Amino acid sequence: MALSTWLLFVTVAAVSILSPGPAFLMAVRNGMAGGVRRVALSSLGNISGLLVIASAAVLGLGVVLTTSEMLFMILKLCGAGYLLYLGVRQWRNPASLVVARPDTSTRGRARVFSEGVLVALSNPKAILFFTALFPQFLDPRLPLAPQFTIMVGTFMALSFTTLMAYGSLARQIARWLGSARRTRWFNRLVGSAFIGLGVSLLRLRQPV
Repeated sequence: MALSTWLLFVTVAAVSILSPGPAFLMAVRNGMAGGVRRVALSSLGNISGLLVIASAAVLGLGVVLTTSEMLFMILKLCGAGYLLYLGVRQWRNPASLVVARPDTSTRGRARVFSEGVLVALSNPKAILFFTALFPQFLDPRLPLAPQFTIMVGTFMALSFTTLMAYGSLARQIARWLGSARRTRWFNRLVGSAFIGLGVSLLRLRQPV
């Protein structure tokens, strides 16, 4: 693809990625609770979910979502339900979250990775975003696969880098949350943000 087209895509993707959302909250929470390794695991899971979403969008799932009211509603309810679950779980976390020793077992690492995947897959906004975004940058005169690889690879790299930066920054201020009172308020703030995102997802309208 043309360099000018790719640079424009990078600009649009960066604006979308830098906007706070569920993946941002997950990176901040994991940075506080488990450090850079935990952020890396959840971020790898998240971009793996993005790859699935991008592939599904190109294969036509986005078109199905815009035409099937029932499928759109089911996906929206599942996504909102998962974000609400994360919010309630975070709200109820003990005040010792930040100073707790992270679970480094294989099962614990798998859980962190799968949570990252689920956060990506549970958001129908992402599918609709890729469905609306990709066609704007595709050149029908050129092979589709290389263009898809370049754009998705770029989006995944930008997303991973941004999430790692958010998580690392959160880790730097973790000591400030060392007191039980501050940690409790941090849990409630992040939990409320997850719940707010879940509620906002319930209000998402099917595109026409």
